[in-house]
Amino acid sequence: MMKLHAFAICAYKDSPYLESCIRSLKAQTVQSDILLCTSTPSPFITGLGEKYGIPIYIRHGESSIRDDWNFAYHKADARFVTIAHQDDLYRKDYAEKLLECEKKYPDMTVFTGGYAVVKEGRLSGFEAVEFIKRILRLPLRFRRISHLTWVKKSALRFGNSICCPACAYNKEMLGEPLFTSPYRFALDWDTLYKLAELPGRFICVERPVLFYRVHGDATTKACIADNSRAKEEAEMFLKMWPAPVVKVLMHFYRKAYKEYD
Repeated sequence: MMKLHAFAICAYKDSPYLESCIRSLKAQTVQSDILLCTSTPSPFITGLGEKYGIPIYIRHGESSIRDDWNFAYHKADARFVTIAHQDDLYRKDYAEKLLECEKKYPDMTVFTGGYAVVKEGRLSGFEAVEFIKRILRLPLRFRRISHLTWVKKSALRFGNSICCPACAYNKEMLGEPLFTSPYRFALDWDTLYKLAELPGRFICVERPVLFYRVHGDATTKACIADNSRAKEEAEMFLKMWPAPVVKVLMHFYRKAYKEYD
């Protein structure tokens, strides 16, 4: 019988933060299935899987964010799947809040929430970037109309206000593969924009549901360094706005990159 929810952790190499992520999932007030998925198998990952009694699934082939996420999504045998990022910590009532929303809104395709930033091991609180994102997510707080395409897209038109690792996807309604975008950094934004066009409701719990870790080895920082983030974000904005508006948006958006300095 398919479970209601599963955390599918995408493990990449030997992250010093992976065990903390696992512990946060094990500490949930409502238990969900937990699985480890990796395209970079190692004794370190195997050891943590054995220590916490978590099944490990290995994807053979070159590592790819899109392919790794789709693999994890596929392996999770549950109605709702959270692609857990190994760097982050989940609040102990994440699954509880998800299930409460599912009972109230059976047509929910995406569950999400806010986040607090952890930088170099310290909780930095609500930074300016997250404050702005909370404003951008405001349309989703009108839950009675959060099934409408324009409402869902309005939370994405000025940038991706939805935190990717905070999302749980309704696998029964959305099917597979979930991630079809060619992007590396804007993969989640592009995916959510496409999902907004499908039937179903986006539900946002406007409070931190996880602690998002910012560190020097994060993929986001690498995408800033090689300019792929700016390129992909500009392309996403061009899907929604004329070029002169995109130029203005990107001027302000680049300032947010300092979050990773």
